[in-house]
Amino acid sequence: MVTPATPASEFTDALSAEIRHNYRLGRVIVAVDGLDSTAAFADELAGSFERSGVHSVRASLEGFQRPRAARELRGTDSGAGYYFDRYDTDTLKRVLIEPFRFGGSAGFQTQAFDAARDVPAESRWLTAPADAVLVLDGPFLQRPGLSGQFNYTAYVESLWFAQGEEVREADRLYQAEAGPRFGAQAIIDLADPAHPRRVFADSC
Repeated sequence: MVTPATPASEFTDALSAEIRHNYRLGRVIVAVDGLDSTAAFADELAGSFERSGVHSVRASLEGFQRPRAARELRGTDSGAGYYFDRYDTDTLKRVLIEPFRFGGSAGFQTQAFDAARDVPAESRWLTAPADAVLVLDGPFLQRPGLSGQFNYTAYVESLWFAQGEEVREADRLYQAEAGPRFGAQAIIDLADPAHPRRVFADSC
């Protein structure tokens, strides 16, 4: 049975078509950057690629956290700790971004750390077709060290009421350092997740 289209699926279908129009051949890496609702939106976007016949791979920055002791070195309520210490971006690049971009038979991993158990994740090396798309979600994906790693970045606007103070402080650091609204190819307003809409960097 064919699943009826929804405003959300129509939105991501159009976005996936735009990305594929710009990057017709070879591996493509799409970042879904933001603090809120990025995983659900990235899932929907990956589904849109699949519906159009493009193989998609899903991963989340949450699968590349550091051990708890390193994450909480500055305290559990530290905004600086949340921003600077939470994620292992070097491992993300080494086991996922770089081998995925390399293509061919190179294997890649979509998770390196199990944060719930505070242990390294079991290694699972995957492969994908030559024209596959990787959809990676998570916060701070345009920070120095990751900026420039992606073919296309969609920035999801934050819903501040859902965040603790340490996360808000982390985002203030990120906004000051990276200006993510201005580096993204698309800015997505998910105030109503069922009806996504695109906004522009110069809007209030």
